[in-house]
This record gives sequence, C-alpha cells and structure tokens, in this order.
Amino acid sequence: MARKRAVLIAVLGASLATLAAPVVAQVSLAMLDSLENGGWEVRFRDGSGVRKICVRTGRELIQLRHPEGDCNRFVIEDKADTVTVQYTCRGNGYGRTHIRKESSSLVQLDSQGIAGGKPFQFTAEARRTGTCN
Repeated sequence: MARKRAVLIAVLGASLATLAAPVVAQVSLAMLDSLENGGWEVRFRDGSGVRKICVRTGRELIQLRHPEGDCNRFVIEDKADTVTVQYTCRGNGYGRTHIRKESSSLVQLDSQGIAGGKPFQFTAEARRTGTCN
C-alpha cells in the first residue's frame, strides 16, 4: 500500500512539474515588462513609414509582422537590456526578433523571418509617444 502511494505521488509530481514549465517561461522577459505602457511609434530604418502601436506588456514589439498573436515563442536571450525571441506561427510563417533597451521609452528592434509566404527583415526604433488612442 505504501509503495503504491509513493508511485502515485511520484507520477503526480512529474505531471505537475511538466505543467509548471510553461508558466516559468511566461514569467521571463522582464526587460519588456520594464517598458513604459502607452502609445509607441515604430520607425523603420528603410524609410517605409511609421507604425503606431499600443504597448501594454512590451511583448507587442516581438511579433510586428505576425500581430495575430497565436504563435509559439522560444526565448533565446533574456537579459536586463536585451531580449531575443524566436517564434513560429502555424500556417503563417515564423520570425526572430532582437530588442535592445536604451531606456524605458526607447528600444531598438531587429527582426527577420517569413510572413504570408514572403521573407522579411527590418531594423527599427520604437519610442513611446504618449497614451494609447
């Protein structure tokens, strides 16, 4: 009886550990959490114009070419001033984005991947401009 209980506890413990792993992954990316919330402008270095976005968590800056959000992410680098994330969007491509923080209201972006069947690559500067509209 004690042996069955020990086996059951071990199986339940292993199951809970696998469920806890995704939660730990979601807690990372603290640098993005330190960015100021509000309206941000993304200025692309190729001169293709300005894109306005509302930043609530900082994670909105990761998938600028895949805004639908239903993508799997893998954190490559998670430091105090830089974050690199690779992501895959089932049926819609993938990307890899590197974000470097200059201040809580200014970051540099470098991203590349495939979106809508076509390759993309861009560098940009994102700056907080005020509140979200």
